[in-house]
Amino acid sequence: MPSSFESSRRVEFCETDMAGIVHFSNYYRWMEQIEHEFFRSLQLKIVNNNTEGLIVGWPRVSATCRFLAPARYEDIINARLTVQRIGVKSLTFDVEFSRDGQPVAKGTMKTVCCIVTEDHKLTSIEIPAEYTSQLSEA
Repeated sequence: MPSSFESSRRVEFCETDMAGIVHFSNYYRWMEQIEHEFFRSLQLKIVNNNTEGLIVGWPRVSATCRFLAPARYEDIINARLTVQRIGVKSLTFDVEFSRDGQPVAKGTMKTVCCIVTEDHKLTSIEIPAEYTSQLSEA
């Protein structure tokens, strides 16, 4: 199956540590950002009101990242998101980060489709058809 989506970004100074290397926490933010870009490319939303007026969202249940080489201020980082698995209630994405073709990090993120109640409780639900049809076609 794998469907993929690509994006790139320039490393900003504020994303680096005292050694001038991208701080590890930014890779997690970048994984979430490319996930959102991927959803938007499919005309989908990461947070959506469904027909019953409930909020449908995609909280993360796990995220990992391996760091392979340093990236620095002004580097152009290419990211490629690959849909690893479409489950009944969850999605698993792999994200590969590279600079000039050299891998710098690899991450995996698993999200679960949930409804958010008025009292902010999360209940997992089957992925709505509007999402599965778009994700399957991607």
